[in-house]
Amino acid sequence: MTIHRLVLAGLFACPAGLLPALPAAAQGTKPPTQITVTNMRSVPLTLFEIATGGDQPRLVGKIAKPLAPGKSIAVKLNKPAGCSYFVLARFDDAVETDAEGMDLCKDRVIRLTE
Repeated sequence: MTIHRLVLAGLFACPAGLLPALPAAAQGTKPPTQITVTNMRSVPLTLFEIATGGDQPRLVGKIAKPLAPGKSIAVKLNKPAGCSYFVLARFDDAVETDAEGMDLCKDRVIRLTE
């Protein structure tokens, strides 16, 4: 199971970790207020959390209820800070994945796939 990033400016998905992370100042963007999560797996997404990085991470977004296969949801971010976030996803079949350093200023759509 991988987390794919869908860049809004283009129409391609890229596996997590393949795009270099650029500082927010270099991108000229501000922290997002929400992102979109799409469950492309065949099982429900039961847990999805977004947290800030660093020594004292803070939860800034999560889903309130399971997300069915093939569905999407907008996740609002509470007091986002910066662009780099830690993302955790857990599915009904006990598969869990995480990604550190996801640039949500650039990639505001996350596609969860097999």
